[in-house]
Amino acid sequence: MLDTTTYPPGATIVSRAELAQVPRWSQAFADRRKDHRYYEIVEDTVRGFDYRYIVVADAGGTVRAVQPCFILDQDLLQGAGPRVGAVVARVRRVWPRFMCLRTLMVGCVAGEAHIEPDAASAPAAMRLLAEALPALARQAKTPLVVLKEFPARYRGALACFRRAGFTCIPSMPTTSLSIVYPSFDDYMSRALSSRTRKDLRKKFRDAAKSAPIEMSVVDDIPAVIDDVYPLYLRVYERSKLRFEKLSKDYFCRLGRDMADKVRLFIWRQNGRTIAFALCMIEGETICGEYIGLDYAVALDLHLYHHVFRDVMTWAIANGFKCLAVGGLNYEPKLRLKCRLDPLDLYVKHTSPLLNLLLKRLLPLLEPTRREKILREFPNYDELRDI
Repeated sequence: MLDTTTYPPGATIVSRAELAQVPRWSQAFADRRKDHRYYEIVEDTVRGFDYRYIVVADAGGTVRAVQPCFILDQDLLQGAGPRVGAVVARVRRVWPRFMCLRTLMVGCVAGEAHIEPDAASAPAAMRLLAEALPALARQAKTPLVVLKEFPARYRGALACFRRAGFTCIPSMPTTSLSIVYPSFDDYMSRALSSRTRKDLRKKFRDAAKSAPIEMSVVDDIPAVIDDVYPLYLRVYERSKLRFEKLSKDYFCRLGRDMADKVRLFIWRQNGRTIAFALCMIEGETICGEYIGLDYAVALDLHLYHHVFRDVMTWAIANGFKCLAVGGLNYEPKLRLKCRLDPLDLYVKHTSPLLNLLLKRLLPLLEPTRREKILREFPNYDELRDI
């Protein structure tokens, strides 16, 4: 087990038990909504991944960063489109692991990644990590290394990875919206087009013709988990792009262990739960993490827009300035005047020859190419680190 005061220079992969000897971990990501507690919850409740942590230390043995990571079998053609998928399916009948590689991913299984050290020490710590990752990958017998979904604001600190031979491509972006308005109605009047305003008002009038829909903010997630979890599964099963599948324990642990940063909104009609939104708080931003809808009534009641309006109304009333509303399902977010929040993937193969091939292939396989609607967002050009 690693000593509590000195650590090997460079980067070392450790287990959670070994990480307990690293004092820095208890304060890791403290300024983010997903602090060190979140990573421990994910490891305990989201199955199918081999969780590890990378401790980065300078020449004197002082820990400069702790970056969570995990190991999985990565399908390089996941999300490559139906035409490519059909061809790949035929190839995999005789070559089951075609374009599947054991991968060391630096980041978070459930959500975007962040750099753990402060701004002053981040560049030096990331240089150490960039230099060490290929050797760590070979040690872990993972030919592929990926930095998963780092926000674009880290591009400066992560430029060393590009210099070290990593290829940077865009992942599917999240979206966000300024909510510095006195009310939702004021937001509609000032931010939205007349066509969108008219459409939203009609949706809300149509929903109002049915039995009343009541929203509540719930503190005791375990008490309602049997109502909300099936709604999460319905949204998950309809998604075209899937990565992690959350468990009931995940939601319950969030409510129990991170009550200071978690808010669960529930919508009921005639006593029956028809929608939920799990949100997390980071400063003046409220972040929509997961949504669940009862599709038996979701379209008729326009539940997606109902949820958006009610969460935004609550957030404005409670002093929040920004609403982060996640990725995918971009069409309504475009009309609601959200902006893209780019996320980057950094990819490298430990074989120099295969890494050269990947550099040519990855821009053709990256998932945003097929989402034509992304090009209509005003900051689309920010998706790629040119």
